[in-house]
Amino acid sequence: MAALNQTPGADRIQIAFFGRRNAGKSSLVNAVTGQEMSIVSEVKGTTTDPVTKSMELLPLGPVVIIDTPGLDDEGTVGEMRVRKARQVLNRADIAVLVADITRGLTGMEEELITLFQKKRVPYLIVYNKKDLVREECSCLKDLKENEIAVSALKRENIEQLKERIGSLAGKMEKEKPIVGELLEAGDHVVLVTPIDTSAPKGRMILPQVKVIRDILDAHGTLSVTQTGELPALLSSLKERPRLVITDSQAFECVKQMVPKDIPLTSFSILFARYKGVLAGAVQGAAALDRLKEGDRILISEGCTHHRQCEDIGTVKLPGWIEKHTGKRFVYEFTSGGGFPEDLSSYALVVHCGGCMLNEREIRSRERMAAESSIPFTNYGILIAFMNGILKRSLQPFKELAEYL
Repeated sequence: MAALNQTPGADRIQIAFFGRRNAGKSSLVNAVTGQEMSIVSEVKGTTTDPVTKSMELLPLGPVVIIDTPGLDDEGTVGEMRVRKARQVLNRADIAVLVADITRGLTGMEEELITLFQKKRVPYLIVYNKKDLVREECSCLKDLKENEIAVSALKRENIEQLKERIGSLAGKMEKEKPIVGELLEAGDHVVLVTPIDTSAPKGRMILPQVKVIRDILDAHGTLSVTQTGELPALLSSLKERPRLVITDSQAFECVKQMVPKDIPLTSFSILFARYKGVLAGAVQGAAALDRLKEGDRILISEGCTHHRQCEDIGTVKLPGWIEKHTGKRFVYEFTSGGGFPEDLSSYALVVHCGGCMLNEREIRSRERMAAESSIPFTNYGILIAFMNGILKRSLQPFKELAEYL
């Protein structure tokens, strides 16, 4: 249970179940999870929105299970449900396509398989209701390597299905370090973590916690301070720190305090690298100076929270952007799972660090922008660019030398 409680959703394997209405998709989800996670009914379209459950699923460990609406839902509301189901693919690490074995694959399932392949999502095809066909049926004998027949009702082959899902998960790229590979054992790192009005009492934000853990895993040591105490801390250290990592909002003053021979970067830059979008985001930040008066900018956050008067996304960033450029722009804001499918009307997409989103979803959003030829960057990289220290903040990352 401890692993489940301590593993952020963005770090869990996300397994999404897709299929036509009444293929037994929700029954299969319940059988795999061992819980009544989804409502099961003979009435078509019982699952109206993606149903998400964070849980411990042996032998995989902490996962997120997603049950999606039927892909053959009808009417205007049905189209919206189908669109939401397809959006789940942007974050799914593994897709499970559930088909009724008595009907086989239809054109709709074939279309979905093509979509899995286009988005490079590992997938299994699960033929449900095997209890309704004879054992000698060719549909049970001619299964391909990525296909399996089960009965959610009779609980047949459910354990084998879980093992197959686990095998796909085992082929996924192992979790990467955030900063640890930049350190040697005994290196000291200074973290600048200003506490602002939006910080929850008694807690630190997720990027800070994950960086602390990564430094400890690399057998490094660390000091944590707020901006005002940074000069005294640096003076008290017997040796220069290997690295200083700051909250992006404090870049302006921190850059004045940290000597230029000490590498300086931000949590946001580290997370862009961790999520695989740093190189593109660096290029995207430079596009800010090419924007025209009145251009539309999309500012998107991966999580939802109560907006406050000094909110970084809706208040601070627009102010900094207009101060830097001397131009006025039109801003639109999204948060959580909301992200426009059509980005063609925007001149720039500025995303948060994405600590609450998995790598697949962040990269999917970046790819959507690239397909529309829209520059894509993130908060911290854009702030570093506007402060004139982007080049300095990227010095720890040799693989980015070509972009500097």
